[in-house]
Amino acid sequence: MARTDKSAAIAELTEDFRNSTAVLVTEYRGLTVAQMKNLRRAMGTEAKYSVAKNTLARIAAHEAGIEGLDEVLTGPTALAFVTGDIATAAKAIKEFSKEHEALVVKGGVLEGAFLDAGEVGKLADLESREVLLAKTAGALKASLYKAAYVFTAPLVKTVRTVDALREKQESAA
Repeated sequence: MARTDKSAAIAELTEDFRNSTAVLVTEYRGLTVAQMKNLRRAMGTEAKYSVAKNTLARIAAHEAGIEGLDEVLTGPTALAFVTGDIATAAKAIKEFSKEHEALVVKGGVLEGAFLDAGEVGKLADLESREVLLAKTAGALKASLYKAAYVFTAPLVKTVRTVDALREKQESAA
């Protein structure tokens, strides 16, 4: 690779590191081009999956201010630069690795903190952002319903008591 090509590759990787909320590091040894294409599709538009030379990736990570990736940047390495929901990308990689044992998650970085392969697996087990927001909205709605019930209960009880007294007076008369 010519020096200008290396400089361009480092600049592109540095930009990818800076623009990503998370980076997942995988080993792709044994995957075909078609399988990698399917993985890219599974991750969707919120992640960019690209093969990188380890030395260039190390330099780009250091230039972007990301530390801790040196130990996982060995062997054939592909990086998933996540710009959206990390749980979605981690899920896609986890599901794909179940079908294709050649794909191995080595680790990653989330907002500057290093993640080992186990922590990336935990992220994959998280529900998507939309599901978590829906659950939160449902919990808030339930709390509001309970509060409304508590506030209206004395009024309803008073009305029932007045109705019972009125019926008692009418039956006595």
